[in-house]
Amino acid sequence: MLELYHYPFTALGSDCNLYLYSPDPSHAEETAQAAADEVIRIEQRYSRYSRDSVLSGINQAALRGGTAILDEETALLTDYAFACHQKSGGLFDITSGVLRKAWDFSSDTLDALPAQSTIDALLPKVGMGKINWERPQLTFTVPGMELDFGGIGKEYASDRAAEVCVARGITGGLVDLGGDIKIIGPHPGPKPWTIGITDPHCPSGFLGNVELFDGALASSGDYERCIVIDGERYSHIISPVTGWPVRGLSAVSVTAERCIAAGSICTIAMLKGAGGIHWLADTATVPYLWVDGDGKRGGPLSLLPADDAE
Repeated sequence: MLELYHYPFTALGSDCNLYLYSPDPSHAEETAQAAADEVIRIEQRYSRYSRDSVLSGINQAALRGGTAILDEETALLTDYAFACHQKSGGLFDITSGVLRKAWDFSSDTLDALPAQSTIDALLPKVGMGKINWERPQLTFTVPGMELDFGGIGKEYASDRAAEVCVARGITGGLVDLGGDIKIIGPHPGPKPWTIGITDPHCPSGFLGNVELFDGALASSGDYERCIVIDGERYSHIISPVTGWPVRGLSAVSVTAERCIAAGSICTIAMLKGAGGIHWLADTATVPYLWVDGDGKRGGPLSLLPADDAE
């Protein structure tokens, strides 16, 4: 008989949870450990904090305006990042992490807006058009640039963790990496998983719930990491064009087959600000929900009332 097992762990700066159906607790535990190990492997490869990570090696080449040779996994992520860059009209940009030097949302000490001169000094080092990508060579034409896979890394890890579980025979379960969710399979029955969508204007509450038998769910919002200065909230989502936090949308949620696709659609929509509403309507082929700064919402993603869902 299948039993549901829950395995929490911490990775990628997030509280992570695996929910696995298995007839055998030992099998469930071994599978959960393998999935968590895969998430941690990805974190270690693409961490900007580890001097020994693959990403740090790339950024050493970027610092001197040199060339890095990418392995197949990193090349695939780079291919995907370039596809997102094109789809977003240049707004999805994995070189924009250098703007952290002006906007440090991980610190509690940022209590004033950065000077425009600080941002202006960094913007010449931002732009995927300034790197040449010819597999397997990635060449940086401007010294001092950086790559950061943070915009797709956690979603990629969620998909990979689910793949590990499926390869080990799990047919029902869910991977939740800090809100980036990939369904392994439904509850027995089958019954869908019921997942709450956070209210960006009240992060401790929910807009409602979505039911999923399969696929993935990702959300992005200006409430996730932000600073408040002089009563104004500034999102961690920074435009690579202006160097300033984008405004217009408070949150976007998307369901798709893969978490990496759902997450990148969310991010692109947020980067487009108020224009993200029209971009979603014109280009999105998957269910989505947007919430603007006034609390207005729209999109074809169906929600159940939060107090009525299981």
